[in-house]
Amino acid sequence: MSPRLDVPRTRDATSACPQGPTDSDSAAASAVPGPRAGTSTTEDDRPVEGFEDFPEIPHYAEIGAVDARALSKTLFARLEALEEGTHEYAYVRNTLVELNLALVKFAAARFRSRSEPMEDIVQVGTIGLIKAIDRFELSRGVEFPTFAMPTIVGEIKRFFRDTSWSVRVPRRLQELRLDLAKAGDELAQKLDRAPTVAELAERLGIGRDEVVEGMAASNAYTASSLDAKHDDHDDGGEGALADRIGYEDNGLEGIVYVESLKPLIASLPSRDRTILSLRFVANMTQSEIGEELGISQMHVSRLLSRTLVKLRKGLTVDE
Repeated sequence: MSPRLDVPRTRDATSACPQGPTDSDSAAASAVPGPRAGTSTTEDDRPVEGFEDFPEIPHYAEIGAVDARALSKTLFARLEALEEGTHEYAYVRNTLVELNLALVKFAAARFRSRSEPMEDIVQVGTIGLIKAIDRFELSRGVEFPTFAMPTIVGEIKRFFRDTSWSVRVPRRLQELRLDLAKAGDELAQKLDRAPTVAELAERLGIGRDEVVEGMAASNAYTASSLDAKHDDHDDGGEGALADRIGYEDNGLEGIVYVESLKPLIASLPSRDRTILSLRFVANMTQSEIGEELGISQMHVSRLLSRTLVKLRKGLTVDE
């Protein structure tokens, strides 16, 4: 339906949207003060002051892209003549937001693969649309969609940059991550292999340490849940992530004992240290140790038992 630009705006214009607001109306647009498009009259059937000559505007969902662009030009011309903060200014601004919501939905569709709900992306994009409307100047001769699209997309990208990281990192590293990803894809196509740190540093004109720092920061973009299942869907999978990490290493207790025994072993006589080494390092039997040292197996047993008791008492005293 083409907008009727030659007909004064009356209460009959509300028939263009008899069902009232729809679920697709933007929360950001509806938050702008002033009446909605198609409701510029009062309850006593008198036109709102300042809108007696305003053209009829059907519901924005019924207006095509070409008609919306033409009508937006008329509204921008009217907006420039109104004083900011007035009821009339808010009404025209709100109507422009609704007329151009298709731009927001088109831009948001580029990010549908992201994990964020599409409703949130549309709301953020609507904020960008409002900023574009506030900054647009009709006298520059630029079409509004051409002017508004970079602002809308930039607002959405800023939303992902500032809120979608699992761990907050400086903005410098967030931007470095994007540069590394772009440079990495370009070099991978050119070299037919993954680029090295030196090649990435040369491509971006930065130091190797900065490249390593950016790669490390990239790990903070997403986080895995401890309840996440293994990527393999086989029945023999290892279960949740929590079952594969954070286990208790029993060898740590042995390290404590070894470090505690070092000064005790160093204080032993040379022959006792040799017997310990042959028995627990070389894994020799008591008979083999006796033959090595020229003493009986029974004597080796008594010396070994005495040494172990001494070391055990030394550990107990230290504890």
